[in-house]
Amino acid sequence: MNNKNISTQVQEKSCCCDDNTCIEEVKIKTSFTKWIQNWGTSILSFAMLLFGIAADQWWQPAFFEGSFRLAWYILAYLPVAWPVLKQGLNLILKGEVFTEFFLMGIATLGAFAIGEFPEAVAVMLFYQVGETFQGMAVRRAKSNIKSLLDLRPDQAHVLREDQYITLDPEKIKVGETIQVKPGEKIPLDGELLSSQGRFNTAALTGESKPVKFSQGGSLLAGMINLENLIEVKVSKAFEESELARILELVQVASSRKAKTEKFIRKFAKVYTPIVTYLAIALTFLPYFFVQNYVFEDWLYRALVFLVISCPCALVVSIPLGYFGGIGAASRNGILFKGANFLDQITKINTVVLDKTGTLTQGVFEVQDIKKMDSNQPHWLGYAASLERKSNHPIAKAITNYAKKEDLLLMDPEEQEEISGMGLKGKIDGKIILVGNQQLMDQYQVITCADTLDATETIIHVAIDNHYVGYLFISDQLKSDALLTTQRLQKMGLKDLIMLSGDNNVVTQKVAKDLKIQQAYGELLPHQKMEKLESLLKETGRSVAFVGDGINDAPVLARADVGIAMGGLGSDAAIETADVVIQTDHPSKIPLAIQIGKKTREIVYQNIGLAFGIKIAVLTLGALGMASLWGAVFADVGVALMAILNAVRIQNIKKFSE
Repeated sequence: MNNKNISTQVQEKSCCCDDNTCIEEVKIKTSFTKWIQNWGTSILSFAMLLFGIAADQWWQPAFFEGSFRLAWYILAYLPVAWPVLKQGLNLILKGEVFTEFFLMGIATLGAFAIGEFPEAVAVMLFYQVGETFQGMAVRRAKSNIKSLLDLRPDQAHVLREDQYITLDPEKIKVGETIQVKPGEKIPLDGELLSSQGRFNTAALTGESKPVKFSQGGSLLAGMINLENLIEVKVSKAFEESELARILELVQVASSRKAKTEKFIRKFAKVYTPIVTYLAIALTFLPYFFVQNYVFEDWLYRALVFLVISCPCALVVSIPLGYFGGIGAASRNGILFKGANFLDQITKINTVVLDKTGTLTQGVFEVQDIKKMDSNQPHWLGYAASLERKSNHPIAKAITNYAKKEDLLLMDPEEQEEISGMGLKGKIDGKIILVGNQQLMDQYQVITCADTLDATETIIHVAIDNHYVGYLFISDQLKSDALLTTQRLQKMGLKDLIMLSGDNNVVTQKVAKDLKIQQAYGELLPHQKMEKLESLLKETGRSVAFVGDGINDAPVLARADVGIAMGGLGSDAAIETADVVIQTDHPSKIPLAIQIGKKTREIVYQNIGLAFGIKIAVLTLGALGMASLWGAVFADVGVALMAILNAVRIQNIKKFSE
């Protein structure tokens, strides 16, 4: 029931209760109505079936026989059978004959034909009960994904003509100021204009602890303002916001099937007609080989065979398992772009990690500067002038330092970015180079020997190929970086490899701190790709690459599983990756692998459960040793067991470490 309908009913009842009481009454009535819709027909059929069985076995009244008895069981049958028969007929008209609806319809109508009325009603009743449970479980699994849609704010308070007006978030432009009241969702990505604020980010990141932001902090659509009235300057249109991107990724994920899921659906299409023909053969072929052939007996066996063979447990429980896995991951701040990647991540035996922004915070600060030429007093201003147009974290650190020092910044001419090395540009007629040692080597600039063994990131500056100075830039490990590598190694992923474009001395130090055995520094983007390609060529290797920068996008695309850090990560990296970590916590990587393994475990359990029991009861049915009641267990009972097993993953909120 939508809000409009609820508010209408509340107004109608306003004479006798307050709004909150009325809304609660409407919710109770709505829940009761849904419960009746789900279970009403099943309860009616069940009550009539119990009466019929009691009348047949114990009471045995004179009126309960002949036409009356048949009519009673037909009336008990129709409430649960009609939706199934109708759906089966519709599919037959569309050319899809061999479906579970067809199997259940033929089996139960056949049971009526040979006088097995209670069994016919029971088979259809319990099939319908199973379908209801299946529907509830699937809706619950999907709701874990669709609940993200509830994050979409339906209004925003925007400042226009010196007053705040309420508009649809999609109508608000970049640069406008919006107001968010305590308890409201932030409708658009933006910059916090107020002095500070505290926000619930759980729905976006899976982190339950509130996060504090100071003035200038970057807020995301979908966060909930917990305290004071705040103002936010909009930085992105709604369709480009982090929330919109998450919604799109999750919606696409549910449409991408895993190989197991695709196989089961294809299998069911072949399997169903085969068992139908086998049931026909089981009915008529014994006539030629069996003495005292009784048509009704062999038809009964065939009907048992048909009921047992219904592939419901497989067709429903397996997609349900993958839905549960995607939902569980999204609640933990991890987005799988498809069920196929839930499967693929379980095969990973090698994890290759980028350093900056993945294992380190990617928040750089200038620790020190060294001037090598007193004749170039403006060298640092020149460097910052080039860096201010770059989005790289190091560039931002240099630009911020220059602003604090009130250095004069100019607009460079002919600026270009040299991938993996740095920047080149012209200012006041001078050629400025800003970058790493490789950039200096390329332009044959002789640098200071003291920088070769430095354990900080070094940015060199040259003017007209003359070395003028350098900056020490520091970065810190993320708080959970060591925990991440320890967990991955504990899970059996011994091959952890770190690739970085940073100074090799810095890279090796970080690797040692994180107990990573293999690390390579000073790599250009194409060299990272070469390292990955060499790993992929090794027999038996399945490689995941974890990165965040635009330069990582090609490697993310080439890896068996590409994992992007969604907080600091570039749009290109996030779009290219198969899995997105919505926070900047690398500890989500082993968690993502655990979710994939748990999902696969449940799916395989359901396949084994369904096939094992069905094969056993099919054999007994063909030998005349199983009844329609046994067939009901082999079909509906197994389906319910598989569903309950699949639902387990949806209930797991925190996985074991």
